[in-house]
Amino acid sequence: MAVPMPVTPMLLNIDESRAVEALRELAQKLDGAPCEVVLDFSSVQRVDSSVIDALADLARIANKNDKATKLVLRNVNVNVYKVLKLVKLTGRFAFVS
Repeated sequence: MAVPMPVTPMLLNIDESRAVEALRELAQKLDGAPCEVVLDFSSVQRVDSSVIDALADLARIANKNDKATKLVLRNVNVNVYKVLKLVKLTGRFAFVS
């Protein structure tokens, strides 16, 4: 019986001014291998529709490979969380502070 390899989390700091580009680059790099991606949103004070779209695309791609990729959003401020809740994206991510 094969023992699964431990998954090392990948931490990415998301800069508000480059959030869309960073999320799209990450989505292109997901290859289906089991991984945990932690996105630090501490510098993101607000999100617009392009960031929401990029997060939705990232979640879709991560879930495509039988949920082998776990997406974690860290240090999300209350206003950003409320927007993500409103557009029904909170269920596709884990949240930590």
